[in-house]
Amino acid sequence: MKQDFICFGEVLWDLLPSGKLPGGAPMNVAYHLHTLGSTGKMISKIGTDALGKELLGILAEKNIAQDLIQMDTTHPTGTVAVTLDAKGSPSYEIVQPVAWDYIELDALKETTADASVFIYGSLAARNETSKNTLLSLLSTDALKVLDVNLRVPFYSQSSLEPLLAKADLVKMNEEELAIISEWYNTTNSSEKEQLAFLQNRFQWTGIILTKGAEGAIYYSNGDLHHQAIFHIKVADTIGSGDAFLAGFLHNYIRKEPIAKCLRLGAFMGAYVATQKGAMPRYRQEDILSNYL
Repeated sequence: MKQDFICFGEVLWDLLPSGKLPGGAPMNVAYHLHTLGSTGKMISKIGTDALGKELLGILAEKNIAQDLIQMDTTHPTGTVAVTLDAKGSPSYEIVQPVAWDYIELDALKETTADASVFIYGSLAARNETSKNTLLSLLSTDALKVLDVNLRVPFYSQSSLEPLLAKADLVKMNEEELAIISEWYNTTNSSEKEQLAFLQNRFQWTGIILTKGAEGAIYYSNGDLHHQAIFHIKVADTIGSGDAFLAGFLHNYIRKEPIAKCLRLGAFMGAYVATQKGAMPRYRQEDILSNYL
């Protein structure tokens, strides 16, 4: 059956001072796309330990298909130690090596042919095994969406460039734009010039740039679309960028106008920031009837 999307990468537990919560950017995106009404699957790997079994239960509870989730008898399920600052912004200590570093290609041949959109991030490429699997899968004809999602120390220009080159649509934040622009000596250029340079270099369809309190923009071929933020009381911002991407893509794959894509993305990001953790419970109709 044709799927709207396939997400590739890390599934893990975020270990917060208040307890553990399921997370990992690709799983967060998959959860929100599914809850909004899109169909899709998640490619990842988890351990056969207790944390892995608990994650399988979470995936089942969230109705995320598990047939592309591999099991690892050697490496543990992924965990991340999360600390929050006074504003609820997180910092991460990402354990390695873990099961999702070893996603194997053999069991995944032809799977991306079933998707209209293939979503991936940079973190899953920190280990050669998962990186090589990802690069093989990126030969797909699906729309390839890269969530840049840089995490120190798990990236470099040489590791990121192959992922940038394969993408059709890219999401990044201001800090990531600054890092990438420095690689290409465009830091003295305007933001629009930096985006134009990157689109031209990598031949992307468009770029989503999230800008914190300044909202978000979509850039494509000289055109800029801006979306203001929704003013909210922040609980924590874990996963709000993932929710933004899911909201944007839910409308984008339905060929909605960019303004509607950005607005649903911003609404989703804001909603998740009012909740604890990256995958709060909500109803599709509550979101889709209120974001306009």
